[in-house]
Amino acid sequence: MSATAEPAIRVRGVTKSFKALPVLRGVDFDVAAGTVFALLGSNGAGKTTLVRILSTLLKADGGSASVHGHDVADSPEAVRESISLTGQFAAVDEVLSGRENLVLVARLRHLEQPGAIADELLARFSLTDAAHRRAGTYSGGMRRRLDIAMSLIGDPPVIVLDEPTTGLDPQTRIEVWQTVTQLAAQGTTVLLTTQYLDEAEHLADRIAILHEGTIIQNGTLAELKQLLPPATVEYVEKQPTLEEVFLALVGADARTTRKEPQ
Repeated sequence: MSATAEPAIRVRGVTKSFKALPVLRGVDFDVAAGTVFALLGSNGAGKTTLVRILSTLLKADGGSASVHGHDVADSPEAVRESISLTGQFAAVDEVLSGRENLVLVARLRHLEQPGAIADELLARFSLTDAAHRRAGTYSGGMRRRLDIAMSLIGDPPVIVLDEPTTGLDPQTRIEVWQTVTQLAAQGTTVLLTTQYLDEAEHLADRIAILHEGTIIQNGTLAELKQLLPPATVEYVEKQPTLEEVFLALVGADARTTRKEPQ
């Protein structure tokens, strides 16, 4: 994936405390444009707090951060125009149809031809057949794909996915992974926060590990693996993982082979 000299996201010495509880203790990292950057950490590590700072929903106590060249403290409006945030729960209106959700967001952004924008995104996220169904009837994977589609209206150069697969079944998680891969392939910068090791391993160009409010390691998967001593080679019979068994039983690419309920 391509990257430019100017990082799409730059974080320097960011700190944040809530009363006497320090949550971020001086966070530093860069995200290259057009890449997937995974911020990996357990619950309470400070991932969501950092996301809220980057998306201008929360002010840092110290340090600096910029998104697409705009300082989050000095130019919050420009940052909001450059970034889109998708949280842990799909923010769709379940009373409206999938198409109506997309049209509504396009109109709120004062874009021309909201219907055409909605139709293009429905096709892009394999939701055309369900366009006129209430979003409340969608499966978990469909709602998540619709949520991500809504976040892309206006073509933001940076998208933040804050633990997007929390609570999803294995099949739906893979659907979301495919969507993230497609976004990066099309040039969108993706900041992914997750507590799932396999998710970071599968998707990220670079991985930063956030622990107790600081980045303790930052690198490619290959670089992080080199931190451990070489493993002793033993020849054992490979056993399938539970995920492999599950996908073999239900179909490895069920999204494209099964027909969604009408």
